[in-house]
Amino acid sequence: MALKYAKSGSVPLTDERVRLADIIYRRSFGRGEIKLASGRTSDFYFNLKPTMLDPEGAALLAELTLAALAEDNVDYVGGLEMGAVPIAGAIAQLSYIKGKPLPAIFVRKKPKEHGAKLAVEGLAKGESLAGKRVVVVEDVTTTGGSAMKAVEAVRDAGGEVALVFTMVDREEGATEFFAENKLPFRALYRASEFLKR
Repeated sequence: MALKYAKSGSVPLTDERVRLADIIYRRSFGRGEIKLASGRTSDFYFNLKPTMLDPEGAALLAELTLAALAEDNVDYVGGLEMGAVPIAGAIAQLSYIKGKPLPAIFVRKKPKEHGAKLAVEGLAKGESLAGKRVVVVEDVTTTGGSAMKAVEAVRDAGGEVALVFTMVDREEGATEFFAENKLPFRALYRASEFLKR
């Protein structure tokens, strides 16, 4: 499926994108006061898990994300647990089906205290992120702090972070934060697209 992009290069303009926005709005967007991971309070929220775990939602997230990453030449996709795990898994599966396998990893919020005590999961024995280009994915991004934990873990493991890519940017400072940290940042959707519905 050929996807068209807006002039910004980051936002696909397709029937699939419209359909996924409808699923996110119905299953994952809500109004009402909530405390965010950043500590801020807001009168709207995104809980993307009902979309990420919905068969059609998962398929569309993977399809549109793979399309958005087509020109980025990355070796791995992954991010911080729990939000990145369903996304990375769906992307890895779809990439294999499409004949261009993109392996997935995830970063634990806290390394396990037993077993291999890993911070980065998904690598087989003998595999390493050293010298590999990684796209850090996130379900919803507010300030960028959570994604930065994954960035740091990937770098500590020897990987290069090529891009931070979020499904929904709440537009509350992440763009500026990643610019200050010299990290490319793109979003599949912006919060304003849902707020004006």
